[in-house]
Amino acid sequence: MSALLLLGILLLAYTFGSVPVGLVVAWLKTGHDLRATGSGKTGATNVMRSAGRGWGFLTLVLDGLKALIAVLIATLLWPLSSLTIGTLSVGVPLVQSLAGGAAIIGHTRPVFAGFRGGRGVSSFFGTMCLLNLPVAFTGIVTLILVAGLSRFMSLGSIVAGLVTCVAMIALYFLGRAPLPHVAYAVVVVGFIVYAHRDNISRLRKGTERKLF
Repeated sequence: MSALLLLGILLLAYTFGSVPVGLVVAWLKTGHDLRATGSGKTGATNVMRSAGRGWGFLTLVLDGLKALIAVLIATLLWPLSSLTIGTLSVGVPLVQSLAGGAAIIGHTRPVFAGFRGGRGVSSFFGTMCLLNLPVAFTGIVTLILVAGLSRFMSLGSIVAGLVTCVAMIALYFLGRAPLPHVAYAVVVVGFIVYAHRDNISRLRKGTERKLF
């Protein structure tokens, strides 16, 4: 039963992550498929450019919220069960991290939008708000500052992700963050950086599109 519960939690997390918020928001505003414009992604930045800053901000918040809910489900349900695989005890931090990962996969490869989604930045920080709010706040502030000063959302996202990752590693060595949460941050930030590889190339060439 515990294995089935874990599978159910991960499927729910993926389903929540798959909700194509940006696609819906942009369609309500413009009547067009967001994936046919700009970067082709369904994240907040493309919504901002396609439908306006207010709609982009709404997308950012909702993309973060859906991933936060996915981790919240794991937080509430898993204490009702327990699972041991060999010598590994599957505790709440690990299930939270797995649920967060499933939500990120859902956001980037959404079943409801032809498996074409965003890069996972908003959803990542949504999960971090539940896993470690002070670190999430630090990352979000970093994103706002770097993106605002440089006018490159991609640069802000990458730097904010790296700052979050470093903060989690530091907290682990201080005994204030569980290893599954740290591993989750490292893996997802690595994925986010990889997902921005085209942006990194344009930043190096000086051809990256600015926010404003």
